[in-house]
Amino acid sequence: MPNLLSAARVGLAMWLLLPNSPAEATDEGGPSSRAAVLIEEGSVAHSQVVALGRDLRVDGRAVDGVTAVGGSIAITGVVEGDVVVIGGDAQLVSSARVDGDVFVLGGSISMAPGATIGGRSVAYPAAPGTLLVLAEGPALGFSPWSPTVIGAKMALLAAWMLTLVVIMAAAAPAARSTALSVSEEPLQNFLAGLVAVLALLLTALFLSAFVGVVVGIPLLALVVLAALGLKLWGMVAVFTAVGEAIWRRCSNRRSDLLGPASLGVLALGLVKFVPWLGGWIWTAATLVGIGATLTTKFGSRQIWFEASPPR
Repeated sequence: MPNLLSAARVGLAMWLLLPNSPAEATDEGGPSSRAAVLIEEGSVAHSQVVALGRDLRVDGRAVDGVTAVGGSIAITGVVEGDVVVIGGDAQLVSSARVDGDVFVLGGSISMAPGATIGGRSVAYPAAPGTLLVLAEGPALGFSPWSPTVIGAKMALLAAWMLTLVVIMAAAAPAARSTALSVSEEPLQNFLAGLVAVLALLLTALFLSAFVGVVVGIPLLALVVLAALGLKLWGMVAVFTAVGEAIWRRCSNRRSDLLGPASLGVLALGLVKFVPWLGGWIWTAATLVGIGATLTTKFGSRQIWFEASPPR
């Protein structure tokens, strides 16, 4: 049963973010093959530092924790918060100090003698192979143009088209409301989606680490269902926003939502076949969609929590 919890956590991370293969590291254990986010020696980062698709190196001090999605983190300095790595490795040299926890999904933790971690260190290097293949490849030796990868992507696009039809038939006005938020405030929604996804992942980690299996599995199932609802609704909103933008440029005729939204599925579907870049565009679209879903409360534009009236 504990293995089931571990697989569910990894699956949730891979499914939500669709990261690419773990970042490559240098022989010295530090990221250098790609442009890295760098906290230089002697400098202090007072807020959370997040690297998307890039490596992160901490030579100075990070007060509020560091996160890398699709990249590795190398630490020679001090991190006073938590270290979270999704789709990469955490590498601590002898002078490194982490006061919080170190969580790694789809990678490993390496510590040189003298490095310290004040909290827990948890690594899940083995992610399900099927999820890696669906996450844009290449993975596990598959070419991005192999029949397996192409077939998996085509099947996913067909599933997205079916999801689009169902949601549009059931709640087209609300989906349009969320799509407007995607178009009007993409950056704000991206940040909101990133925070939400990290919160879901950390909640899953907490449930499986501190809650018993009997209680943990049902609660983890609720987290997965919440993530599923957010992603499905959010991606339909992104399809609609992208499709309407293309429709306005290419045609002066008015159309119902299903036509432009279907065009959005096809447009993003073509992007999905671009190795590496396609995966990160879909990752960004997922985060924007999840953020828009939360900020619009599934298109209802209602306040999530109303303040109680003064007495």
